[in-house]
Amino acid sequence: MAKDKKLVESITSMKEDFAQWYTDVVKKAELIDYASVKGCMIIKPAGYALWENIQKELDRRFKETGVQNVYMPMFIPESLLNKEKDHVEGFAPEVAWVTHGGQSALQERLCVRPTSETLFCDFYKNDIQSYRDLPKVYNQWCSVVRWEKETRPFLRSREFLWQEGHTAHATAQEAQERTEQMLNVYADFCEEVLAIPVVRGQKTEKEKFAGADATYTIEALMHDGKALQSGTSHNFGDGFAKAFGIQYTDQGNQLQYVYQTSWGMSTRIIGAIIMVHGDDSGLVLPPKIAPTQVMIIPIQQQKEGVLAQADQLYETLKGICRVKVDDTQKSPGWKFAEQEMRGIPVRIEIGPKDIEKGQCVLVRRDTREKYVTALEQVPEKLAKLLDTIQQDLFARAKAHRDAHITDAYNYEEFQSVLEKNPGFIRGMWCGSQACEDKIKEDTAATSRCMPFAQEQISDVCVCCGKPAKKLVFWGKAY
Repeated sequence: MAKDKKLVESITSMKEDFAQWYTDVVKKAELIDYASVKGCMIIKPAGYALWENIQKELDRRFKETGVQNVYMPMFIPESLLNKEKDHVEGFAPEVAWVTHGGQSALQERLCVRPTSETLFCDFYKNDIQSYRDLPKVYNQWCSVVRWEKETRPFLRSREFLWQEGHTAHATAQEAQERTEQMLNVYADFCEEVLAIPVVRGQKTEKEKFAGADATYTIEALMHDGKALQSGTSHNFGDGFAKAFGIQYTDQGNQLQYVYQTSWGMSTRIIGAIIMVHGDDSGLVLPPKIAPTQVMIIPIQQQKEGVLAQADQLYETLKGICRVKVDDTQKSPGWKFAEQEMRGIPVRIEIGPKDIEKGQCVLVRRDTREKYVTALEQVPEKLAKLLDTIQQDLFARAKAHRDAHITDAYNYEEFQSVLEKNPGFIRGMWCGSQACEDKIKEDTAATSRCMPFAQEQISDVCVCCGKPAKKLVFWGKAY
């Protein structure tokens, strides 16, 4: 049994060192490996299977709103990137440049895309001519490169996977409606599929996307009390259209500029799944996103009839859930620990004595509760159990988040809360960037969003004491 525990004992405790716990889990659960290029990661099958499920479900939801998928080149000419001043200044420190093709120096440097606004704008200026061509509601699944100084698997890497939607509309109202619609798609996906509660709101001017008129965000709270920006949706107004000359002829035969949006979610959301639901034994995956929802573990599988019964159970269940049989030669204890490390929501134990009684044992990953179940009742019982686990994970995550939301009414209180109850701080704000800068410099906390559900919890700014304009969620973040 001691050997069976080795897998779990190699994980640092959350309370001892949360950052090391996170690194241990992504490595021991075989989600990633480190690449020879510093700051880049190899996403292994277990990690990529999570991304495939995320991609599949998001893509389905996108298409229900009329989105079509396209693909843009990964290289952006420097002259094209420079067309929108605020945009290029925002990304300049993170851009990777291609200067040579083979042995020859390029006449113009090529940027390896950090994001694709300029590529879509260059395309739209030729593709959009008339009001009949609108709206354009496109999305691409791709990788992007940002030369980050400090990296951590999934959360911040120099190359990562994401989707980026880019739309063009005839009116400002249509663009605003699409911006809010896509933010709600992200929020519903996180809560319904990933079991992660989020706060929906608008970024401040300081924190908005470079070149956007307005940026909207969903913010999630990790187990250690830090926030994670989990998806963003941007309203560009007509700024990019004017910079790139994207015009259309309206029904009155007059030239008009389009209004644009952009929205994205990346592989960093896998980091959120790990840090919201995981424990000291490894991953805890919500059933709706788990690549394997159920693992059947035969006990004393060398005995006659055990593997056959496990296989029969597999055949019964494969139509209602994502199920596998672990028929490797490892000990049952090792298999249990490995299943827990990988976060598989339910394991089914079945051995000779169970077969004699016509039963098996269902074990929840999240609570370790065991349910002795008649074999003929397994399909019905399992379907209900998976639903219950999904709901319970969301309820626990929401309870944890709500317990770590604290109101602060002055700066002394604000600083005290950060130390005593890490999480979201609700505090009023005067609207001055000077206060945002001071809070970040003094405490490392930033404005996470101005929630859509505004309240007047005080009349004065939590930082400077001047008249307040907005309620803001503040916090330290990844």
